[in-house]
Amino acid sequence: MNIRTFRSVSFAALAVSASAAVYADNQGKNKPNILIILADDLGYSDLGCYGGEVQTPNLDKLAENGIRFTHFYNAGRSCPTRASLLTGLYPHQAGIGRMTFDDHLPGYRGTMTHNGVTIAEVLKEAGYQTGMIGKWHVAETPLRPDQRQWLAHQVRHEEFAPKENYPVNRGFQDFYGTIYGVVNYFDPFSLVNGDQPMDTVPADYYSTIALTDSAVAYINRYTKSDKPFFMYLSYHSPHWPLHALPEDIRKYEDTYKAGWDKIREARYERMKQLKIFGDSDNFLSPRQFQDSWEEDPTQEWDAHAMAVHAAMVDRMDREIGRVMETLRESGELNNTLILFLSDNGASNEDCQNYSEGENDRPAEMRNGEKIIYPRKKEVLPGTQNTYASIGARWANVANTPFRFWKAKTYEGGICTPLIAYWPEGIKQPKGSIVTEKGHVIDLMATCVELTGANYPTEYHGYQILPYAGKSLVPLFEKKYTRDDRDLCFEHFNEKALIDAEGWKIVKPAGSKQWELYDLNADRTELHDLSAKYPERVKEMERHYMIWEEQHMVVPRP
Repeated sequence: MNIRTFRSVSFAALAVSASAAVYADNQGKNKPNILIILADDLGYSDLGCYGGEVQTPNLDKLAENGIRFTHFYNAGRSCPTRASLLTGLYPHQAGIGRMTFDDHLPGYRGTMTHNGVTIAEVLKEAGYQTGMIGKWHVAETPLRPDQRQWLAHQVRHEEFAPKENYPVNRGFQDFYGTIYGVVNYFDPFSLVNGDQPMDTVPADYYSTIALTDSAVAYINRYTKSDKPFFMYLSYHSPHWPLHALPEDIRKYEDTYKAGWDKIREARYERMKQLKIFGDSDNFLSPRQFQDSWEEDPTQEWDAHAMAVHAAMVDRMDREIGRVMETLRESGELNNTLILFLSDNGASNEDCQNYSEGENDRPAEMRNGEKIIYPRKKEVLPGTQNTYASIGARWANVANTPFRFWKAKTYEGGICTPLIAYWPEGIKQPKGSIVTEKGHVIDLMATCVELTGANYPTEYHGYQILPYAGKSLVPLFEKKYTRDDRDLCFEHFNEKALIDAEGWKIVKPAGSKQWELYDLNADRTELHDLSAKYPERVKEMERHYMIWEEQHMVVPRP
């Protein structure tokens, strides 16, 4: 039984760890279930266990009885991160270097190519039941001439993307969710069950609840079998549009009237109390905007928008609580590894300023009612007939203590919370904070090691690239080893590299110069040391260029 562990950017080695041998040889039918839960555009400090004021008791309990990572990284944006999570490859290797449109370049096909296999494909071969619920967003979604009518459910097409790229054809036995990236929470576009379009939804439909209903049903079915299961539960929440249930919004209707400065400072104080960054008491980056809350002419709208965001996170936490209870009732909770993370940092986008009726942004509801994009903040967000987002100022709060946001390679864009919970397998003291770095590319390696599965060199006639990640199992078992790799990032010419010693170079799109930060002493990237250490920058840039060449990265002009 071969377990593959990636050792460098150019080759893979075969190894079997002691823990993997135990799981593979001794556990038999008791191999661990694996549940990966992915939030969408969740800010670094949105959860209570990371300093937020949003009520997230279920995730907080997972953190209190599991472990939290403080240096866990993503690919900066939704579809690249999802491609990396599923395949263990960097996003360009997996075919999604940018978005889900085909640029006719190897790293930019807009869909997961057959260069890699998914975790589901690997674990299915190892005898696992496999199910996916929620947002897929890793299949090419070409535009149609009647896209506007299609988005409004006024015309029907059999495929939202080529069905060969649906989850059920990439290793998942079951799938309920959406193929596209952005949806109306009350009546989602591109909703499918298996590979069949769902033409209608109930009048009281709400995505976060409906996805959980399916997750609960899958778990109840899977746990009746002798086979373990792998489930990928990918919530839309809290990605825009700001859509939440009225009773959830009411919980937070007064919370954010204090304004972005006070909320951000309160989060920072809680992070210090929780020792998210150890004993450091000086890691809050300056707020990126000089706008005074007291002089904000749209206070009511802005406070309400953040209340809707909080309501969406709150509801997701409550639904995760239902999933936990289902596992508990089935007797499988202790033998289930649960990983919770976000695909990127909170978004600074003002989606109300986008053009409606394009790509994945509908102009009308199913009944023909026009959807309001409140460009002048003339209508409060939250209801089905509005499309809006929290914007950059609240994103800066959601990503406390970092700078920047989604699609940037500063920490506010690429560093995500990760909670790991597994009573039977995690040997760290409960509530531990793990400071070693990890990346979504590591989830494939982790699943392979824990299950004793074979990672193939060939699959269905395709040559398979070795995965790029490194197993997190030693961190679960408190067997620390030096992580001597570089982690690299590129998205629309936003570039970064973090080396084994914790130094980081960043080059924003359009810049000709690399910035240099020592993340050990400057976690929030406040002090650019590139002028002081030009030789270090030069050497790190050399490493980055090697990575870029080897991983199908084609910089944008």
